[in-house]
Amino acid sequence: MFRTLPLLLALSAPALAQCPDWLDTEKRRLHSKEQVDLCALTADKAVLLVNTASHCGFTPQFKQLEALHQTYGPQGLVIIGMPSDDFFQEADDEAETADVCYRNYGVSFTMLTPASVRGSDADPLFAELARQGGAPKWNFYKYLVDQQGNLVEYWSPKTDPDDPEITDAIEKLLNGS
Repeated sequence: MFRTLPLLLALSAPALAQCPDWLDTEKRRLHSKEQVDLCALTADKAVLLVNTASHCGFTPQFKQLEALHQTYGPQGLVIIGMPSDDFFQEADDEAETADVCYRNYGVSFTMLTPASVRGSDADPLFAELARQGGAPKWNFYKYLVDQQGNLVEYWSPKTDPDDPEITDAIEKLLNGS
């Protein structure tokens, strides 16, 4: 039995190495004490990260993001929302943010606690997205990341989540083409 342990460890090492450093972290789920292991959540998955806000003209995009989650989640897409008050349109109370997401829009994809998404105070997730492509200039920027943690494309809030430009990019990534 002990002779197989090194083999098992060797076989699992590549799987552990596939988690990019910037996703190798835990974050607290919105309005919960539960920690989300982003490495485990995103392992071998395409990811759509979105900086959100509860009181923005683009807040109704939560409906389209949820529809993407329902359609593409079973195929390997993980959607992660991170509320931010960087543009002064986020609720001051985390419970209110949760109500907007969960009650008003029926969000079932992963929502994290509010954090800064730009500048020197940016959460490390968004600091890396800015490094790879660009920092969000407003709420509801959408960042598509491949299974290896590389930014594929990002879109401003003016591009709806169900826009063919986004859905085509998701499908291409999920189909490996």
